[in-house]
Amino acid sequence: LGFAAVSPNSLDAVSDRDYVVEFLGAGAITGMHLSRLAADLTLWATAEFGFVEFSDAFATGSSIMPQKKNPDVAELIRGKSGRLYGNLVAVLTTMKGLPLAYNSDMQEDKEPFFDSADTLEAILGVLPGLLTSLSFQLDRMRSAAGESFATATDLADYLVRRGLPFRQAHEVVGRVVRYGMDQGKALDALTLSELRRFSELFDADVTRVLGVDASLRARAATGGTAPEAVRRALETARGLVARPG
Repeated sequence: LGFAAVSPNSLDAVSDRDYVVEFLGAGAITGMHLSRLAADLTLWATAEFGFVEFSDAFATGSSIMPQKKNPDVAELIRGKSGRLYGNLVAVLTTMKGLPLAYNSDMQEDKEPFFDSADTLEAILGVLPGLLTSLSFQLDRMRSAAGESFATATDLADYLVRRGLPFRQAHEVVGRVVRYGMDQGKALDALTLSELRRFSELFDADVTRVLGVDASLRARAATGGTAPEAVRRALETARGLVARPG
């Protein structure tokens, strides 16, 4: 039959279902990651975010609101994770109280096993088309990246490089942010004279750290946001995907 070897334990041969549990566990973990991806995309497609638009091929219209586009495929991918979790828990629950060796209860492993296989096949079959058809709203994403004083940490790091301990830099920038909120100004809209009300360490070069692009470039370590770090991560990911087996 092509087995690698004879099982050394006859009880284990007929009573073990670890291979089913391991497959269902891997399926549940896969479903969890895909659910989180789908949840992000669904959130980003809302009017409040406006980061992405789903293709009509992977969305449906609302039954009542003519202007609304429902991200049905992404929502169904997110929902399928519960099914994958349930199949894993079902088999674990079936197995947890069984005495050795074989019991007819084990026949209950088939339905969740094949259901998870079919569910994963359906999700992974539709996901590539969904992802490649997305339209990202880059201008809106860039605008959002600079909102809510996102570069405040960069401003604190600037003060640290000028010799101020981070604890004090954190406090100074907190007061700068409060001032900006009260004045209705973003950090990069504050003048040097305004910044120097809070610390004499601010100098003319401070403007270089307040933009989103500068903030991204500053984090060039592995896993960082700098373009070269992102390119390295993409190359690594593509290599893993292309690797046989």
